[in-house]
Amino acid sequence: MERRIILIPFELNTYLSSAGPSATAARAPTVAGGAATNMTASSVESPNIPSSLPSSPASAAVLVYREPVYNWQATKNTVKERFAFLFNNEVLSDVHFLVGKGMGVQRIPAHRFALAVGSAVFDAMFNGGMATTSTEIELPDVEPAAFLALLKFLYSDEVQIGPETVMTTLYTAKKYAVPALEAHCVEFLKKNLRADNAFMLLTQARLFDEPQLASLCLENIDKNTVDALAAEGFTDIDLDTLVAVLERDTLGVREVRLFGAAVRWAEAETQRQQYQPTPENKRKVLGKALVLIRFPLMTIEEFAAGPAQSGILSDQEVVSLFLHFTVNPKPHVEFIDRPRCCLRGKECSITRFGQVESRWGYSGTSDCIRFSVNRRIFVVGFGLYGSIHGPTDYQVNIQVIHTDSNTVLGQNDTGFSCDGSSNTFRVMFKEPVEILPSVNYIACATLKGPDSHYGTKGMRKVTHEAPATGTKTCFTFCYAAGNNNGTSVEDGQIPEVIFYT
Repeated sequence: MERRIILIPFELNTYLSSAGPSATAARAPTVAGGAATNMTASSVESPNIPSSLPSSPASAAVLVYREPVYNWQATKNTVKERFAFLFNNEVLSDVHFLVGKGMGVQRIPAHRFALAVGSAVFDAMFNGGMATTSTEIELPDVEPAAFLALLKFLYSDEVQIGPETVMTTLYTAKKYAVPALEAHCVEFLKKNLRADNAFMLLTQARLFDEPQLASLCLENIDKNTVDALAAEGFTDIDLDTLVAVLERDTLGVREVRLFGAAVRWAEAETQRQQYQPTPENKRKVLGKALVLIRFPLMTIEEFAAGPAQSGILSDQEVVSLFLHFTVNPKPHVEFIDRPRCCLRGKECSITRFGQVESRWGYSGTSDCIRFSVNRRIFVVGFGLYGSIHGPTDYQVNIQVIHTDSNTVLGQNDTGFSCDGSSNTFRVMFKEPVEILPSVNYIACATLKGPDSHYGTKGMRKVTHEAPATGTKTCFTFCYAAGNNNGTSVEDGQIPEVIFYT
């Protein structure tokens, strides 16, 4: 405590002098190191007080001493200052908390009234039907630093949290029902959310039932999936958190890397459960998370070099997936084949034909149409016409090609089933294809199957307007030079482009 110079009025000095050392000793505990300790006057580092002073009423003695308990209220001008002074202070305390475990236990003084005013839990503890009469309360599940942060807030509205204490403080604030401090902790976490701590914070947010924070963590993981998976904290998450992430359609990472991350997590989990890190045990700890890895989205090369040799998949699963990659019609597999789209927002689509007609044939030649847009978008698939002969399965290869360089930017060898109607049927890319403004691209679809419907009365320019913002995305279609199976601006296949902005 800092030394201060206090002017003692003549009347008070006279009282203290006449009362003698015993009165002074009884009334002068001093705060040291943030916690109050009772000290006698002789132990206070101060010069001797003169026994007599000039008789003038205006006269005063000068004393340098540590702030005394008697009349401390006079130096605190507001209720907030007076309560802040009592924080972690023996002065007027009527309860003590033994906080922490083992050698780390800390004895912290407090005041029942101050705690009951700020917390319904403390109010029930001290004033409820089963109120405690104990003057010492053990809190082995609470960290001393977090409990002091809670008391600091209750006594003074001051927030004292940092990276090392924020999670334990959040736990303590929830335990004692102090939502205002909870909100400060969550806000601190939001401001410090990064890719390298997103998984750790996601686990804690789920544990503490903080859905808003959990949602922000998941969004961060979506945007920075590769960096988040590479962080040390990823392998420390629990299985339910891993499942919650693998279920998402919005992760921005290739599936083979996601599989590699899941294997790393499984290796760490086998150690935690004291298993040998065998392929069988890795599969065991992955449990329901394994089926959420979308092996059909990998290339056959990626699958052959990684998952097929990992020993985690059964022989039957490996064979069925190889067949899925190589034969048509594709056999059913137990794994999801729906593409992940690392984009947020609402899916959009445009239709370039005004009418549908019958009989468009296929002989192995690609249907192609050239297009450009006025703003950056991500194409995620095409809508294609299906059979005129009733329910049918088609094999199809779709591509987006950069016109000037003839580079294939995205493609998928897949299939689709149609019901014989004139509706369009979605065929999706494995990953979104970035389309830049004012650049020419070619949309291609190579179908194998019976004659289909086709579109007519095509439009050269098609505009999509976002309902919420009014933002317009303008497509311009042109004839694609070369053999394109007859598809043009006026009629043909590839009636729809599915995209995100």
